[in-house]
Amino acid sequence: MRPLSGRKAPGLRPKMEAGMKRVLIMVLSLLAVSTSVLAQGRGAPAPPPALEPGASQADVDKAVLAAPAQLRNQATVIKWNPSDWSYTTLRKGTNRLVCFDSSGFPGQDPFSVECSSMGNLDRIKQNLMFEAEPDRAKRQAAIAAAEKDGTRPKPEYGSVWYHSWGKDQASARSHMTVAVPGATAQSLGLPDNGKMGGVWVMDAGTSAAHLMIPGF
Repeated sequence: MRPLSGRKAPGLRPKMEAGMKRVLIMVLSLLAVSTSVLAQGRGAPAPPPALEPGASQADVDKAVLAAPAQLRNQATVIKWNPSDWSYTTLRKGTNRLVCFDSSGFPGQDPFSVECSSMGNLDRIKQNLMFEAEPDRAKRQAAIAAAEKDGTRPKPEYGSVWYHSWGKDQASARSHMTVAVPGATAQSLGLPDNGKMGGVWVMDAGTSAAHLMIPGF
C-alpha cells in the first residue's frame, strides 16, 4: 500500500480512520503495560511459581529467554513432545504468557525459544506441525488448505508473540510481533510493507496477519 496522500474514497475514510484508532489504542496499551511492569519491577518482584513434579529448572530458564525480563518469572512454561505434539506443563504461571523451547525440533533452529498468549496454544501447535514439513511447497499448500477450510486456528487479536532463534543462544535474533488476524492495509490504515520505516501489517488478509514494529 502506498503512503496515504491525496483524496481518499469516501467509503474508505471511516474504515481506515477506525483501523488507525484501533492500532493506536493497541500500541498505547502495550506501552502502558510495559510502563506498569517496569514500575512494578522497582518493588519487590513476586517469587516465581513452583515447578511441576519432575520439571527441570534449567528447561524453564531456557524457555523463558524469549520473554521480556519483567514477565519471565510469572509465565507458564510447557514442553512439547514432537512425536505427537502433545505437551506437559513444567510450571504454571500467574500471567497469560506461555513459553516453550523448540530448539532442534523438525523445521526449527538449533536454538529456538518462543512465548505468546495461552490463548494461542492451538495455533502454536499447528505452526510446529506445519514447520516440521521439510518440503516448502507441501508446507505452504497445507497452510493454504487450512486457511481455506477453516481449520487454521486464529491467534488472539492483539496478542504478542516473542521469538528468539539462531544457531546458538549467543548469536540468536529476537523478534516481537502483534497478531491482527484478518486485518488488511485498508482496514488498519497501515502500509503492507516496511518501506516507510514505521509499523506495517504483514501477511495481510490472512489469519497470520501481524504488525511488524521496527526495532522489535
